[in-house]
Parts: sequence; structure tokens; C-alpha cells
Amino acid sequence: MNEKTWNPTVIWSRPEEERAGTPLLVLLHGYLSNEEDLMGLAPMLPKEFTIVSVRAPQALGPGFTWFPLMQDLDYSFNEVKSAITDLWSWLEPISKQHSSVSLLGFSMGMAVATSLLRYQPEAIKTVVGLSGFAVPEEGTGFFNDEKLRQLRKPLFWGRDQEDPVITAEKVEYTHGWATTDVHLTKVLYSNMLHSVNAQEMAHVHEFLSAVVLKTEAEQEV
Repeated sequence: MNEKTWNPTVIWSRPEEERAGTPLLVLLHGYLSNEEDLMGLAPMLPKEFTIVSVRAPQALGPGFTWFPLMQDLDYSFNEVKSAITDLWSWLEPISKQHSSVSLLGFSMGMAVATSLLRYQPEAIKTVVGLSGFAVPEEGTGFFNDEKLRQLRKPLFWGRDQEDPVITAEKVEYTHGWATTDVHLTKVLYSNMLHSVNAQEMAHVHEFLSAVVLKTEAEQEV
């Protein structure tokens, strides 16, 4: 798949002629979902963004996946690398049309978002992770965590401690990585389980407004 640019199925929040120069927010859905899922969040996000929701590459069951589940026998870090390099091959030329690129991922989509941030730390403005996790690298040198540590990119991580899907092992790894390598905003929500709620989305709106819109406005002055 990496021999040519990946051309995923996507949904845009605005027509092509209205996108140039706007901050871009890329939505990355979870396991067995699709590109339509997270577009329902668009009305709760800052209107200044151009939003694009991307379908994962592998069809599976009722939806799509970015790579096999980490507990599956066919999982390997190479599967993660393939998904991330394909995503970046598509996103890089698009990114040049926008003032910045931010990522919002739910569940496995957060694993994709944090992996892309670690692969291209200078290209990504910020990541919003909802009820998700980060992926251990397994020593391949694919992630540029040293550069990311220097840049201290802002990361929003919202979750419910009673989330029945994301295992304690994944949470522990993600917390250890995030507290070391990014500027972490971590918020816990009650009675949300493995989902999002209105309070969390209000916080996401505030976060994106502060770390993207406010900083870009200040740079223009």
C-alpha cells in the first residue's frame, strides 16, 4: 500500500474552495467504526476548523480498523507503521494548504493520532485523545519521541476510569509516555464508560480554542 499515496474515503466539513488557510482537524475513528461516526461531534467543535473524518484502511466486520487489535495474533508494530505511513502520505500534501494540523482520535483512533504525532512531531499541532491509548513502539526507531519531548506538544486525554474497553495495561503505558513526552491535559469523567459526553466535548472545544486558535491569532498580530 505504501508504493503509492493512499486515497482514503473521507468526509469534509466544508467545500474545497473554503478550506485554504484554515486550521485542519483530522478525525480518526475507533475499531469497527467508520468515517461517519465522529462527524457527529463537528457541531461541538470550534467552527474555525476545517474538519475531515477519515475511514480506516482495513474492512472488518461491520466497519473498519486501522490495524489488528494488540491482543490479536496477527498484530505487529509493522501493522501500525503501515497505517501511519499511509495516513501521512495522504495527509502531508493536504497539510500544506492549512495553517496547522491537529488530530482527534477516539479509542483506537487515539492510538493512530498519538502514533502520527510521534512519527511527525513537528507537523502536528496538537492531539485530542478520547477514551483511547498510545501504542508501544517495540524499539524500531519509527517514532521520534526525543524530538517530541523537546517540542512538548499539547495533548488532551479524556477518559472514564471505569472504561470497560481500554485495559489497565494500555492506560498505564499511555500515562507513562504522555507524562514524559508531551504537555498533557488529562481529564477524568464519570458515568461515560467507553464513549464521549457533552462535558468532555465542551472541554475539547476550550482546549482546541486555546492551543490552536488563540496561538495562531497571536502569531498573526
